[in-house]
Amino acid sequence: MNSELPDGYELSTDPARLDAELIHRWLSQDAYWALGRSREKQDRAIAESLNFGVYDAASGAQLGYARVVTDRATFAWLCDVYIDRAARGKRLGTGLVAAIRDHLAPYGLRRVMLATADAHGVYAEVGFAPLADQEKWMLLGEQ
Repeated sequence: MNSELPDGYELSTDPARLDAELIHRWLSQDAYWALGRSREKQDRAIAESLNFGVYDAASGAQLGYARVVTDRATFAWLCDVYIDRAARGKRLGTGLVAAIRDHLAPYGLRRVMLATADAHGVYAEVGFAPLADQEKWMLLGEQ
């Protein structure tokens, strides 16, 4: 599952490898969309999602995370994509998102969606595009 990541890094969907404490710290303290998220809420999100971790192949240290909420039939929501600040600039985010795209492809999903305020280029590089017909989409909750 490493085909999209640069040499020296690996991707895993094994939940046993996730460092839940580290993920919570990253998201609740450094991710604009999850600031202040409780550990309980983050643990529940992990438990109910398809999770992806990026790891240093030599040390095994976790360097990135993303999760997908999906029915594995028609729809998926890609969220909580995060790369450790010290590991940014190495194309790990792009590799992570590309690997997730490829992992989801066999499901034949009609839509994979996400929201971002600042990483449009990362997602565009692997095929995501702005909504073409925004008028038909609606939202319940935060904007």
